[in-house]
Amino acid sequence: MEKLKVMIVGCGNMGTSHAKAYHNIEGYELCAIVDKSEANREKVNKLLGGNYPLYEDFDDALAKAKPDVVSICTYPDSHEGFAIKALEAGCHVFVEKPLATTVKGAENIISTARRLGKKVVVGYILRQHPSWKKFIELAKGLGKPLVMRMNLNQQSHGFMWNVHKNLMKGASPIVDCGVHYVDVMCQMTGAKPVSVHAIGARLTDQIAPDQYNYGQLQVTFDDGSVGWYEAGWGPMASQKAFFVKDVWGPKGSATIDAKNAGAEGKSDNVDSHTKTEQIRVHYADQNSENEFTRQDEWFSTEDEPDHDGLCQREQEFLLDAIVNNKDISEHMDAAVQSLRIVLAADKSVKTGEVVKL
Repeated sequence: MEKLKVMIVGCGNMGTSHAKAYHNIEGYELCAIVDKSEANREKVNKLLGGNYPLYEDFDDALAKAKPDVVSICTYPDSHEGFAIKALEAGCHVFVEKPLATTVKGAENIISTARRLGKKVVVGYILRQHPSWKKFIELAKGLGKPLVMRMNLNQQSHGFMWNVHKNLMKGASPIVDCGVHYVDVMCQMTGAKPVSVHAIGARLTDQIAPDQYNYGQLQVTFDDGSVGWYEAGWGPMASQKAFFVKDVWGPKGSATIDAKNAGAEGKSDNVDSHTKTEQIRVHYADQNSENEFTRQDEWFSTEDEPDHDGLCQREQEFLLDAIVNNKDISEHMDAAVQSLRIVLAADKSVKTGEVVKL
C-alpha cells in the first residue's frame, strides 16, 4: 500500500503530538509542515529528525505538496476555511476540535466531505480512549434518566495562559473544551438534546470585552437525563474540584477517580486531562433497612495511553477509515451535534435565555 501523504498545519501542542503520530505510523508520510512561525515549524521538524518540507503559507503548501490528508491543528477560527480548501483539493481531513466556530460552518465542512466522498475526523480524543469508552459503557448500565456532572477548570499560567488567551479570541472555554464532554453525554444517554442553559463570567481584562473565561452549561435530553459541564481558564482559577467526571442513574453511579491527574498543580497540564487512573462504580441496591447490599466496584485503568498515544490512535482511526473506506457518518454527525449544543450554551450566556435545540 502506498503511504498517504500528510500535510500538517499548526505546530502547537496538538500539532506536535499529531506530527509525531504521522511520523511513527507506517501508513503515513509527512509531506509538509505548515506554520506561520518559523520557530514553531523548525521545532517540530527538528523533533522528527529535520527532514521534512517546511512552509509558512497554507495555500502554497497545499499546491506544492499535493497531500492526500490535511491535518488542521490551528486555532478554531481558521478550521472551516482550511478544511473546505483541503476537501476541494481532493484531500481527506483531520481537524482539531471544535470543528468550526459556527454550526453553519461545521455543516458546510461535513456536507462538502460527503459531496466529494472524503473522510473528516475531528479531534475528539476521548472517543479513542479505552478508559472513557469503559466509562460510557458503565454509564449505560445505570438506567435512565442519567445525571452527568463534568468539569475541567485550568489554573493556567506562563505559556498556557498565553495559549488560553489566544483560544478565547475565537471560543470560550465551555465551547472549546465542552465539545468533548457534551459528546460524552450524548453517547451516554443516546437521547436527543432538547435545551441548554448556561452562565458565564469575565474575570480578567486580558480578554475581549464580549468574552468570558468561566462558564457552566446545563443540557437536558428528551429521556429526562440532565448534564452540566463547567470550564474556566486563568491564573485566578481554583485548584480544588477542577477535575470532576461522574454520572448517576437509578441503579447507581460511575466516577472517574484520578487522584494523581486531579492533584494540586495539574489543572493546566495537558497530559493530565485525559487520565482516568481508575473508575469507581457504586450500586444503589438496598435491603429492607435501606442498607447497601453490594460493595462498590473499582476498575483500574493504569495501562491507559498517554496524550501522544491517544493522538496516535486518532490517526490510526483516520487511516483505517480511508484505507478501508469505513463509514464514519456517526463520528462526523456527532461533531456537529456537540458543537450545536455548546454554541447554544454560548448564546445562553450572552442572552440569559434558555436555548431550545
